[in-house]
Amino acid sequence: MKINRIDHVSINVNDLSEAKAFFLDLGLEVQAEWELDGEQLDRIVGLNDVKTACVGLGMPDGQAWIELVKFYSPSDEKDIQQPFANTLGIRHICFAVEDIEAIVAKFKKKGTEIFSEIQQYEESYKLCYVRGPEGIILELAEKIR
Repeated sequence: MKINRIDHVSINVNDLSEAKAFFLDLGLEVQAEWELDGEQLDRIVGLNDVKTACVGLGMPDGQAWIELVKFYSPSDEKDIQQPFANTLGIRHICFAVEDIEAIVAKFKKKGTEIFSEIQQYEESYKLCYVRGPEGIILELAEKIR
């Protein structure tokens, strides 16, 4: 038995176009867009009457894949829950970046919530957490050379 790689990370969103724009601004590219429904999807995800729209976003070099999913049905009765960095469960996605200052400035200009100013961790990384649409948390990490 062998695990080859992580295939993708899936994020459920209410506003698919806003989430898509957020990741496009970060530099990801649309790799695919599709809609799914039907009995087979119902069985795969363990829900009834599922109808979704999806956007697959990846890095230009093809290393990372993020799947944004909008469930038209059934809807999540609890709606968006704003997580914090210490909320239990899968919490953030970290991107290795170049020129973290420019990226954070771009996010600030767009009104994106920045958890703190850019912090230097020892002599290895500059780090910053940002919150995108619908509570999506990103960690930005620039390796210090």
